[in-house]
Amino acid sequence: MTQILVTGGAGYIGSQTCKALAAAGHAPVAVDNLVYGHPWAVRWGPLEVGDISDRDFLDAVIEKYKPEAVIHFAAYAYVGESTRDPGRYYRNNVAGTLTLLEAMRDQGIPHIIFSSTCATYGNPETTPIAEDHPQRPINPYGASKLMVERMLADFQAAHGLGWIALRYFNAAGADPDGEVGEAHDPETHLIPLALQAALSGEPVLKVFGDDYPTPDGSCIRDYIHISDLADAHVRSLGYLRDGGESGAFNLGTGKGASVFEVIDCIERVSGRSVPREIVERRAGDPPVLYADAQKAQRLLGWSPRYTELSETVTHAWRWLQSHQ
Repeated sequence: MTQILVTGGAGYIGSQTCKALAAAGHAPVAVDNLVYGHPWAVRWGPLEVGDISDRDFLDAVIEKYKPEAVIHFAAYAYVGESTRDPGRYYRNNVAGTLTLLEAMRDQGIPHIIFSSTCATYGNPETTPIAEDHPQRPINPYGASKLMVERMLADFQAAHGLGWIALRYFNAAGADPDGEVGEAHDPETHLIPLALQAALSGEPVLKVFGDDYPTPDGSCIRDYIHISDLADAHVRSLGYLRDGGESGAFNLGTGKGASVFEVIDCIERVSGRSVPREIVERRAGDPPVLYADAQKAQRLLGWSPRYTELSETVTHAWRWLQSHQ
């Protein structure tokens, strides 16, 4: 059984990926400092509590489990916070990853799958967005992820590191079996915020702008189910182990849904109304973002299973109801 080190393994996507790894015959080892992760989400292998910036901690964990690869989720991921406190993001996301990469180099771990983001593209010139689209992030969060992608390429050139950067679009949903799901504090994602508004009536959902150049005036985004994201990480491991070339892959459904379409879907699934308030646009929010994910389909053999927004919303609604 192959040991896989999963940084951020107690988080939203990390825990779902640990489940997928175990189902594929791997042994996931979750590493998490529990700033945002949850011990209850670690069910498919051991949890080692510590920070990726602590080299002694990393060396001890690697020596204990001798992992054959790393899947790297551990990062701060609040766009607004990154603008207010960029140092926190560069210290954790960039410097912390450097410590991890140096530990991998020194202890001979050959492969890493990195949790990247479509935020590395910035404001899109064309949609759908393909991997060769210019990368011009507009906030420190996206910039920190792009810096890590550059570090991966440099470690490959210097040390032979095999890497995959998976650029997610909007992660959404919950485990279809109800074992793990979204539990952020604070919560900033549209679907859980709208579901909470539907469930309790508060807080009222804020819709940031209704005057975008889109059919209904609200932003359009590509919502990709976390089970599909987890599957892509497992496939990426197999791809590298089989000699696949390092590089970046988009993960999305290839189609977008507007904020108002998401709200309408939530009202249909829940049978409840979503109280909302239209507020000013957020600075830097592009009108439309959705993925061209053909590269992942072609090279990883990956395609999203949950392509209908109603399925993703249904899983998230069940999770919220059972874990309120």
